[in-house]
Amino acid sequence: MTEPLSPRVRWAVLAAACLGLVFDGIELGLMPVASLSVSKSLLGEAYTPAAGGAWFAYFTAALMLGAAIGGILLGNLGDRIGRTRAMGISILFYSVFALMGGWVQSQEQMLLMRFLVGLGVGGMWPNGMALVAECWPAVSRPTVSGVMSAGLNLGILLLSQLARVFPITPDSWRWLFQLAGIPALLGIVVLLFLPESPTWLANRHAEKRPPPAISELFRGDLLRITLVAMVVASIPLVGAWSASKWMIPWADKVAGTVDPTYKAVTQGWWALGAALGSFFGAQLTQAIGRRLSYLLISIGSVVSTIAMFQLTAPLQSSFHPVVFAQGFIATLFFGWLAVFLPEFFPPRVRASGCGLAFNVGRFATAAGVLAAGGLFALLGGQYPYVGSLCALIYALGIVAVVFIPRRMAAE
Repeated sequence: MTEPLSPRVRWAVLAAACLGLVFDGIELGLMPVASLSVSKSLLGEAYTPAAGGAWFAYFTAALMLGAAIGGILLGNLGDRIGRTRAMGISILFYSVFALMGGWVQSQEQMLLMRFLVGLGVGGMWPNGMALVAECWPAVSRPTVSGVMSAGLNLGILLLSQLARVFPITPDSWRWLFQLAGIPALLGIVVLLFLPESPTWLANRHAEKRPPPAISELFRGDLLRITLVAMVVASIPLVGAWSASKWMIPWADKVAGTVDPTYKAVTQGWWALGAALGSFFGAQLTQAIGRRLSYLLISIGSVVSTIAMFQLTAPLQSSFHPVVFAQGFIATLFFGWLAVFLPEFFPPRVRASGCGLAFNVGRFATAAGVLAAGGLFALLGGQYPYVGSLCALIYALGIVAVVFIPRRMAAE
């Protein structure tokens, strides 16, 4: 038998996991706000607006591909060696390789660093979510899950405010990557001092079977659950990176010569809406049910994303309010995932299942972003067109909601 954690220790677990996700969010928000400056600096005279858009797609795809692989492998590692240790390793991965990005000399080197950063970014979410879900009682789960989801977007918000004070330009961007290495200290603290999940420890002692393999998720009753979890987790991820994120390089292109901080302001408005959306998404889903909430969020995301690209534009007075609204609505999905995705899977395979489901979406996102990059070139570099067309990805949620189980493994 393992003793339940004291309130003080539970709060320490929540704080560490939230900080890990805040820094995770900083990594996710880093290239959208810095990509064009990095490309202008490293490409020099070879830079063109079309090349800038293409490299933004490449950097994003590399991060998503790394996150997909890292989430699956490090998620499974969390079931094998413990949530805490796998989370600490994930934090070290994204911090150290982000730091190394401050010294790259070519686009190809940066591409490799973003892939390696992605390994840690992908591992943080399933292990952090599984750890907190198992350390906090069910009655606190919606609030705690909302705080966790908000942490990811709070990191993006903090990054945008930093970029407002210290503008990111082709002559000044390396400091940002070097600063992103600081969370390595958190990774060390987690590995040395943070306690393990009592649920994981109890299952390890009670079960005589070997640690679960990822293939277990595709056997018996788990097969259908795993496939549905992969779909419902993929839709918001693909939509966010293939559609929503184009607003930031669009803002940079339109307003960058007039106001170098405009892209950071734009990201800040989106991140503020996203932080609130991620938090209240957990409350909304708990209040009205998993199926109805997923349906309404899907419809709202389609409408708000198309409105952002077609009914307003950078430098117009309505642009930032619409960006805020889109960030709020589209990230309600992630509050939903924080509450319900861990409940799809029994404790034995929880981190593996969450890691696989969430990060298969990142494989799809990598492919979607590259396709969106090709679409961007095909449409002559028109950000509103590519953003609007890719917004239709959210409409797939209207179909997917039919397959969401009425009862979860944790019920």
